[in-house]
Amino acid sequence: MAKWVLATTLDRLVEGMPRLVRVGGDDIAVFRVGDEVHAIDDLCSHAEASLSEGEQRGYTITCPQHGGKFDIRTGRATRFPAVSPVRSYPVRVEGNDVLIDTGAS
Repeated sequence: MAKWVLATTLDRLVEGMPRLVRVGGDDIAVFRVGDEVHAIDDLCSHAEASLSEGEQRGYTITCPQHGGKFDIRTGRATRFPAVSPVRSYPVRVEGNDVLIDTGAS
């Protein structure tokens, strides 16, 4: 069941600069690519590092600790040492509001 929660606002998201938000006790990394917004768990699946502190290039975020890479659209690990995906969240933009579905799995 969908549970849409206000996470941030569009005007606070800068392309190429990930943003950490806390939604319902979860740390979520939010990314902007053009008019698109994507959200994944902030914690790297390989090591305890914050993905929102990594380098974003297009749809890829690089973990700042060991260089593992993830697709911000799906959470899929795309470069070793990261092999397990991180959770991705459906995102909806309504006006300036960025909502994340925390009920989806």
